[in-house]
Amino acid sequence: MPTPLLFTPLTMRGVVAPNRAVLSPMVQFRATDGLVNDFHLVHLGKFALGKFGVVFTENCAVEPRGRVTQGDLGLWDDGQIASHKRLTTLLKAEGSVAATQITHSGRKGSTPRTFDKPGALGPEGAGWQRWEVVGPTDQPAAEGWLKPRALSATEIEGLVTKFADAARRADAAGYDVVEIHAAHGYLLAQFLSPISNTRNDIYGGDCAGRMRFPLDVARAVRAALPANKALFVRVSAVDGAGGWDVADTVVFAAALKELGVDVVDCSSGGLTGAATAAGVTRSPGFQVPFAAAVRRQAGVASMAVGLILDGPQAEAILRAGDADLIAIGRQALYEPFWPLHAAQALGCDPDWTMWTPEYGWWLEKREHTLGRK
Repeated sequence: MPTPLLFTPLTMRGVVAPNRAVLSPMVQFRATDGLVNDFHLVHLGKFALGKFGVVFTENCAVEPRGRVTQGDLGLWDDGQIASHKRLTTLLKAEGSVAATQITHSGRKGSTPRTFDKPGALGPEGAGWQRWEVVGPTDQPAAEGWLKPRALSATEIEGLVTKFADAARRADAAGYDVVEIHAAHGYLLAQFLSPISNTRNDIYGGDCAGRMRFPLDVARAVRAALPANKALFVRVSAVDGAGGWDVADTVVFAAALKELGVDVVDCSSGGLTGAATAAGVTRSPGFQVPFAAAVRRQAGVASMAVGLILDGPQAEAILRAGDADLIAIGRQALYEPFWPLHAAQALGCDPDWTMWTPEYGWWLEKREHTLGRK
């Protein structure tokens, strides 16, 4: 049988993903002072053992004020580089491309973890405290959320620099892919949507004005990274509130391509409240049409994400030309060895050779024991 597209390498500048399966960024809230710890090594290391071609960390804040919770990872200080280096060394040793996502929470910062008890801000006894949040205006994300302070034009320019500095730290830590988080109602997405961005200066108004800050960030991050490293941008193709739609995303994606962005990661929702896909009907592959529109209409590589559950489904998306990469999120939490199971389902690893040899030889032996070989 021909090699499935899912297991065909993809070259992005000087980065070669051994397959098209990507571990999607997913927040875990287990960091202290933004540092990678043993939890992150175990949590992300198992996905490298599971042979994801690219393994993303959760979002890393570009400044302490840009965290969503106090337990977020960070890349706002040079002192954090060494802890990230431990992780990238492990991921690469197992054959995965090490990737990270940089972000600023904006008005959605200083929040409880999603699983905290009502009224709690973090672990009991941790002493977590709220901090000031900022946004394009002083409008909160939803009723009951903190009221942000509107950023000045000078502060916005400073944040562009902070994104670039975080990218330099990511490079120093050994990440070969950096993704800018411009989705899910975080700061850059807040500037994109006319619902959250009602500014009347150069960073507001029409689509070009609202895209200015996110595009400035993309330009600065691209310049901060070596030419051989890949740059992704995650977008909410629709904001879930009726302000930003697929046509806007195509325009934004085309502008990102001109700035040297290699892949547009197509998610949705999250502008108001906590839900990332608010206002979007969820069903298997529900966000694939967004990735298809970006790939075909903006002419830039895209990554599909959202209820992609198994190998045959992922392969069909790639065969249809709807995306170049497949990001697996919650299904990977349920099934950390998703790529290896996908290979079995697609019939391209009958001898268990894709598995790390410490596992593969046991499993191949089991096949003989069960009389399947």
